[in-house]
Amino acid sequence: MSRTIFVLNGPNLNLLGQREPEIYGHETLADVEANCRACCTEGFDIRLLQSNHEGQIIDWIHEARHDACGIVINPGAFTHTSVAILDALNAFEGPVIEVHVSNVHKRESFRHHSYVSARAEGVIAGLGIEGYEAAVRRICSLLA
Repeated sequence: MSRTIFVLNGPNLNLLGQREPEIYGHETLADVEANCRACCTEGFDIRLLQSNHEGQIIDWIHEARHDACGIVINPGAFTHTSVAILDALNAFEGPVIEVHVSNVHKRESFRHHSYVSARAEGVIAGLGIEGYEAAVRRICSLLA
């Protein structure tokens, strides 16, 4: 069995650290990857991916069915719109943790609904990029 955790990021997360730092902070996806690698339990590895395209994220989830033991996903705005990502996640057998850098429940009402949450073992929102670390630690502990 693979010991790789996919850390998937949706639209605009390539701009993390640059876009609306008052909401999302100054850390970048490179910081997220370094922090996730540092907190990974021995024997696990991280593969961090980002796309602004829904189909690419779905393809990675399909790939994870064979190449990953767990998924940490920040679907960005696809959280609120993508039944297709939910369907792909439902075909994945390992644990899924949903992460949001900001507290989506303190923001616009359309951000309060998540399709992904219906599949996730846990949802982390509002912890900044530390939410990714918590998600990786949780997957490691679920699979230890």
